Amino acid sequence: MTETTINESPTVSAKKMVDWVLECARVIDENLELLNELDSTCGDADHGSNLRRGFTGVRTLLGSEPGDTPAAVLKKVGTTLVSQVGGSSGALYGTFFLRMALAAGQDRELDRAALGEALEAAARGITERGQVQVGDKTLYDSLAPAVEAYSNAQSEGRSLVDSLQLAAKAAEEGRDSTVNLTARKGRASYLGGRTVGHADAGATSMALILRAAAENLGP
Repeated sequence: MTETTINESPTVSAKKMVDWVLECARVIDENLELLNELDSTCGDADHGSNLRRGFTGVRTLLGSEPGDTPAAVLKKVGTTLVSQVGGSSGALYGTFFLRMALAAGQDRELDRAALGEALEAAARGITERGQVQVGDKTLYDSLAPAVEAYSNAQSEGRSLVDSLQLAAKAAEEGRDSTVNLTARKGRASYLGGRTVGHADAGATSMALILRAAAENLGP
């Protein structure tokens, strides 16, 4: 990764938010079978299908009503996911985007600090809604290290571009860490040791979403 300075750091507009979400929809489609397969080890084998349904709705909505601020875009995404995905995935991903929207406020564009605050708000929302912590083998195992990496990058004076790339890398490492974990939340927790040996489906989808952020919000 080529390091960039703060002076080179762009801001995040509503259009970039739309680009991010549309890329999320694309990568969920692309990884549908993988996400369903991972979910089959400790769930209903429908994590990918559920997310695709939600993001298909998001894609349709943003095509006609994209929103003129980052918060407006994020709110549309969150409310659509809650209503169309259902179950814990809908609640958690809906919370993720809705808390980002709330933190973004009415700003027309988000700078690197404001985006970091939005991500931190999303992570807090996930812990409050899902009562999860690192090590539970959930999407939070990808999100928490990503938010920490982004915050550390900000403290070091890294640009938005670098901060997002480091966050995405940390999310992928968090996803990989779930392979050796025993699930401690939801239906999967009843399977005990049988959940070891597979990455968590939620952690995998969160890593995909944060990688999409790195590729679309920063450049």
